Amino acid sequence: MAGIVAWFWNERFWLPHNVTWADLKNTDESTFPQAEDLYLACPLAFCMFMIRLIFERFIAKPCALGLKIQTSGPQKAQPNAILEKVFTAITKHPDEKRLEGLSKQLDWDVRTIQRWFRQRRNQEKPSTLARFCESMWRFTFYLYIFTYGVRFLKKTPWLWNTRECWYNYPYQPITADLHYYYILELSFYLSLLFTQFTDIRRKDFLLMFLHHVATISLITFSYVNNMARVGTLVMCLHDAADILLEAAKMANYAKCQRLCNVLFIMFTLVFISSRLGIYPVWILNSTLFESWEIVGPYPSWWVFNLLLMLLQALHTFWSYLIVRIACRAISRGKVSKDDRSDIEFSSDEDEVQPPPQKHHTNGTNGAHGTNGYLSLSPCPYEH
Repeated sequence: MAGIVAWFWNERFWLPHNVTWADLKNTDESTFPQAEDLYLACPLAFCMFMIRLIFERFIAKPCALGLKIQTSGPQKAQPNAILEKVFTAITKHPDEKRLEGLSKQLDWDVRTIQRWFRQRRNQEKPSTLARFCESMWRFTFYLYIFTYGVRFLKKTPWLWNTRECWYNYPYQPITADLHYYYILELSFYLSLLFTQFTDIRRKDFLLMFLHHVATISLITFSYVNNMARVGTLVMCLHDAADILLEAAKMANYAKCQRLCNVLFIMFTLVFISSRLGIYPVWILNSTLFESWEIVGPYPSWWVFNLLLMLLQALHTFWSYLIVRIACRAISRGKVSKDDRSDIEFSSDEDEVQPPPQKHHTNGTNGAHGTNGYLSLSPCPYEH
């Protein structure tokens, strides 16, 4: 075990040439980042999760009810024992052959059975109230941490000149404000990583999981090898657009469509300008070229920049999705649905015209009964 630990913390990987861990030990005059400082983020992530539960229960939920946000989820499928057994025990997405067999067994139209399964899948999705509470929690945290980051960074020299991130590196003492900033961000993303499995599940679940892992890795990497200065710039830049996104979602859940549209336009402009403009020109230019010139590359430098490039690839993909939503919003006159949403809905034809029903011999909801036609309106925009 000692050999594995020594191999993992190899100085030649983590630190520039001729720098050792002993050089970065805390002294009476200076405090440097220590890997064990990050252990505090794990219990704080749990505390943050508990704070979230309290916030959603006693603050977000009353706000949602005050805005008359519905507590019920998508419209429920009418009870049917046979279809319910297939749904719970066999498959939630029956193929064409199974659909035809169920159609003969129930004397239902295939299209009606498809609609029943769609509505039954939607039935397991969270309500608009739950979505609003989740967004309000994230909005509150992003607003707080972004405000804190701006107030902290405006007093630092590296905000105005990114070359200051690399002068005298890695012998750059860490302040209490910077330590607090890092631990709070790391705790939040750790909590997001674990609650992603219990939160509203979306189509880009794996991409979001990859994003959280990359973010946590970046925060950890930059802290351990004392790239914390440029790390604060990355964190603050990313929090700016997230505030507007969560605000737009809350406005949409509250059916304030005009406000939602305005906020979404602002979010689009901020996201694309910050993630595809400022981030590569300001951040990547500093980490790739200024640091190469002033410090020079070493193994963890390559890993750090690889993670930053991975983040840029995710930015590009999400910008593509956002532009698609924006184009659709312009054509329809409002923001309607996010490509990442998991709520399934019928085509326009499905919603306007009920499907033809086969003649049935029994009017009950049993094996030979019909549960009727249930339409599902398009879901609201949700990121």
